[in-house]
Amino acid sequence: MLFAKNLWEEIRSAAALLIFFSILTGIIYPLAVTAINQLFFYDKSNGSLIIKNNIIIGSRLLGQSFTAPRYFWGRPSATPPFPYNAANSGASNNGSNNPDLLNAIKLRVENIEKNNAGNNALIPIDLVTASASGLDPDISPLAAHYQVHRVAQARGLSDRAVQHLVNCQTSPRTFDLLGE
Repeated sequence: MLFAKNLWEEIRSAAALLIFFSILTGIIYPLAVTAINQLFFYDKSNGSLIIKNNIIIGSRLLGQSFTAPRYFWGRPSATPPFPYNAANSGASNNGSNNPDLLNAIKLRVENIEKNNAGNNALIPIDLVTASASGLDPDISPLAAHYQVHRVAQARGLSDRAVQHLVNCQTSPRTFDLLGE
């Protein structure tokens, strides 16, 4: 009888702890974190949305597909069924020796060369390969510099003026180590 009484007390204690920690970690903690984010990081916690004329036109966290010569082109997106599909983030998962990946890169190189005629610099890798998420909004400084002449021509600006804008918008590495 003593054994059964101890067993019942153990079960009751375990059940009480389960309920307590379920409420703490499943309700109280998420509500507290959400409240703190809404108070101190409202823009970021709501998707870093870009709003123009009271219409949401995008997010600073997600790339967009630009193909007109007047824009800097971002990293290719491998999200199906269309580029930069935030509802279907992910890579193509094609390995480096996969013929589909090699053909896609070849087509991208041809398109970059055709649209940047006269540019004999090496094409930066991030202009022809998709990222793991397929949604990256940023490009490397090399990718931006590669496109300066095309963008300047399309906008009727000097290369120097566009280069200055690129330099002003280039973020330094975090801790002199991460990113460009």
